[in-house]
Amino acid sequence: MSEENTCILGRFQSEEEALSAVLEIQEKGWEVREVYSPIPAEKITAVLNIKKSKVGWFTLAGGIIGFLSGWALAAFTATRWSMIVGGKPILSWFPFFIVAFELTILFAVFGNILGLITQVGLPIKPDEHYHPACSGSEYGLLAGASSEDMDSLRTLLQNKGGIVT
Repeated sequence: MSEENTCILGRFQSEEEALSAVLEIQEKGWEVREVYSPIPAEKITAVLNIKKSKVGWFTLAGGIIGFLSGWALAAFTATRWSMIVGGKPILSWFPFFIVAFELTILFAVFGNILGLITQVGLPIKPDEHYHPACSGSEYGLLAGASSEDMDSLRTLLQNKGGIVT
């Protein structure tokens, strides 16, 4: 039987109800395929052992590269076309921070986009099981089991307070 036919989506009103259902599904040996949450659900994330995203490291690396590039660009242009004004030094620290700051922001954004594309797998194909209420006020739990256990899974989700679709 195909994967689409062996999934059930249960929608819950609170994180505690969804967490209780996740724990019991794991206890029975069934699979939690996806959890949809309107806000970050740290308890559910901890129970499912979901690793933290590496996108922030891409953003940090982009920002550092941008800062160094901005500093190097300003220093290069100042030394290449030296305009001595009133005996001030050619390599002046404070004005270089402006250029370095701007390129820090630009390259951090580039790093973030690169991180999203490589780590999250953008563009993301819309999930056919997703329900729009999971973006507003409900927690969605997409669970899977063998075809023989589907009725038991449906009953479990309903007993935990879920609306099964």
